[in-house]
Amino acid sequence: MMRFVALAALLFSATSAFADHNRTVNCGTGQSLSLALSTLNKIAPATVTVQGTCTEYVLIEGFNDLTIVGAPGATLQQPGTPPPPSSSYVLSIKASRSVTVSGLTVRSLPSVLSAIGIGGGSNQVRLQDVATDGSWGIVVYEASQVWLVRATVNITSGYAAISAFDQSDVHIVDGLIDRPTNSNFNAGIFASAGHVTMQGMTIRDMQQSINIDSGGDVDLVNFEPTAAGIDVIVDNPSGTNFNGALVSDSSSLNLGSAKLRINNAGQPYGGDSGAVFLSSGSTLNANGNLVVTNSRGQGVIVSNNSHARMAGSSITGGAHGGLVVMNLSTADVAFGNPTTISGNGTDLFCDSQSRITGGLNIANAVTVSCNNLLPGTYENLP
Repeated sequence: MMRFVALAALLFSATSAFADHNRTVNCGTGQSLSLALSTLNKIAPATVTVQGTCTEYVLIEGFNDLTIVGAPGATLQQPGTPPPPSSSYVLSIKASRSVTVSGLTVRSLPSVLSAIGIGGGSNQVRLQDVATDGSWGIVVYEASQVWLVRATVNITSGYAAISAFDQSDVHIVDGLIDRPTNSNFNAGIFASAGHVTMQGMTIRDMQQSINIDSGGDVDLVNFEPTAAGIDVIVDNPSGTNFNGALVSDSSSLNLGSAKLRINNAGQPYGGDSGAVFLSSGSTLNANGNLVVTNSRGQGVIVSNNSHARMAGSSITGGAHGGLVVMNLSTADVAFGNPTTISGNGTDLFCDSQSRITGGLNIANAVTVSCNNLLPGTYENLP
């Protein structure tokens, strides 16, 4: 009988722990999101609704199937006190699976690396209708997998708004990246040895709108049928931009079923500033999905053993070069829809060590400075 009673009590305790999976945290009345999370069973599905402003650091570690829903106006605010030694984020998600955070604003100060950090191999993490304001924005690291849906990032300190490191994989659907008028140097998307797939994103007034390095890659694809937008817009009304997309160190920018539209990129001095700058063995697969207009610097720069492929793209109205190929690099303008390169200071440029092929498929190029411009795809074959 005593064994039966003990077993029944144990089963009741376990059932209660798994059943108690819905919580409401009202930080306006002094409650704590961190305290509520500490009382949950990490392997049972749970939903936490957040109300008011929670001034605290929050760590989500080792959870499976957790949903955090912000009521209208719900905010997670970094405390004014110094962060704990192990905390680089206001909201940190580590070693977790199937975690969704929606409707929450996260505000950070310069004393932390970023507002939100997702690492430790976390997967199936979804941030939806989340806004960040402050240092960096959203950092994904240590081979984690994240979806960002309608995220809004206002970066006021630090470097990048959305970052993918350490072979992490980030899918971005819609959203806005913006910055205030200040003297900082910022990037919108930073893929350093990470992979980003996106559509419907607007990136505004960043010095480097998209920065890809260390073998990282960014793909523009119409992969989400419920998305509000398809194309990625890079705009620079303030004139502070240096590069619309900077692709270096054996990295790649691939434009698939979503277009990349870059307007007003670069600086008036030209140089290596402009809409797209490829360097150090990197590739641009633009095909017909790159639209560059009114660059204050160059249009597309292909340098240092890099390669660009275009077939139907458009580079128009730039103050300096349209398509600039140099330092043992190549550009391939494939046959099909004509690639329009016109109205630039110099439409086509290549140095003596570089080459542009497919000249017959380039439309409306008037100013040309390229002795290695082949009309077709190859030299004369035997």
